[in-house]
Amino acid sequence: MKNITRRNFVKSSLVTGAALAVPFSRVRGANGDIRVAAAGVNGRGRGLIGNFHNTPGVRVVALCDADRNVLDREVKKFKDRKEKIDGYNDYRQMLKDKSLDVVCIATPDHWHVPLAAASVIAGKDVYVEKPLSHTISEGRLLVDLARKHKKIVQHGTQSRSYESFNDAVEYIQSGKLGKIRMAKAINSQLRGPIGRVPDSQTPPGVNYDMWLGSAPKRPFNQNRYHYKWHWFWDYGTGDMGNDGVHQIDIARWGLGVKLPNAVTCSGGQLFYDDDHQTPDTQVATFEYDDVYLMYEMRLWSPYSLEGHDNGNIFYGDNGTVSIGRKGWQVTFKDGKKGPAGPRSGDTHTLNFINAVRSRKVSDLNADVEEGHYSATLCHMANIAMRTGRRLKFNAARERFIDDTQANTYLTKQYRKGYELPTL
Repeated sequence: MKNITRRNFVKSSLVTGAALAVPFSRVRGANGDIRVAAAGVNGRGRGLIGNFHNTPGVRVVALCDADRNVLDREVKKFKDRKEKIDGYNDYRQMLKDKSLDVVCIATPDHWHVPLAAASVIAGKDVYVEKPLSHTISEGRLLVDLARKHKKIVQHGTQSRSYESFNDAVEYIQSGKLGKIRMAKAINSQLRGPIGRVPDSQTPPGVNYDMWLGSAPKRPFNQNRYHYKWHWFWDYGTGDMGNDGVHQIDIARWGLGVKLPNAVTCSGGQLFYDDDHQTPDTQVATFEYDDVYLMYEMRLWSPYSLEGHDNGNIFYGDNGTVSIGRKGWQVTFKDGKKGPAGPRSGDTHTLNFINAVRSRKVSDLNADVEEGHYSATLCHMANIAMRTGRRLKFNAARERFIDDTQANTYLTKQYRKGYELPTL
């Protein structure tokens, strides 16, 4: 994956603009506009639908969700605008439509790779939300499938498409702060408790077996459903993979590193006393040859850490670079302020569409393999926390060294009928 400088970023945007000016028969053939299907249309899915809908030369033509109530609500929005849309309760039926060019995936984590893999095999390009995968082996499978089928797969770490963050990374890697010896990824916020809820009957209109997919068969429970599924290992990755992946991705990007040599992580519930399985407090350290990447998470703090709720600090010999929601700032070791810039707009879906048109993986700001590396760090930290020890990692083989228990977490059992495809 290339490092995207300001010049390259602007050049990429100009290429996109040029592509929009060319008749679509010359860009995509006789089919005209790029036709997008969205799978998982609640929460983040709604935002992505809006992004694609507002992109010139793109049409959202199909929606898919296991909850018919959510699906009907989103379909109605299109029909109220007199726009044609197909609605599906089963992704397998949707993928039979050969006219679809792109599938956008914003489902629970455990569905990311199964849906993305099926879409790639069906001949579609894919935009898949973070974290890329639910296990390390899933992520590698999707990378290999994308390469085999020559498909464009973008990961939803949209910070890579902020022009100002590209400026910050260019500065970090310029050497102007001397040696960068550590980066910290910060996730500090207040997430309320979810309480304790008994199991119940599946609500009408919900295809619960489809929603569960590869996950173990369990009774329906509202605390394991819309959004709250993030806090259960069967479906999510905790806030490490939910919000933390963004900051871990920026840290890894700025440092110019891929997979670490070792990881340590501790975590637990200092705040929650409810149905949560995943931690509300977590600290991880990823060890590279000559730099450390740290992650600190507190889900009980309605105040910032080093100026950030969600952000990053890069520590160099001559000062720091801070990157967060408000933008980026250099602070020299004598306290004087250096270069800075506000956070720019999100052009991530536009970048993806540009790459779909060009058919060049190198045009992507967050290619599937970059997504795999960042998701792998999240999984490594969660595994180290769950095993309770420092884990050494063979980056070439993507396996833990001499730790049978840790390696059992590299994959998982898939429920019959929802197995992953093979390469």
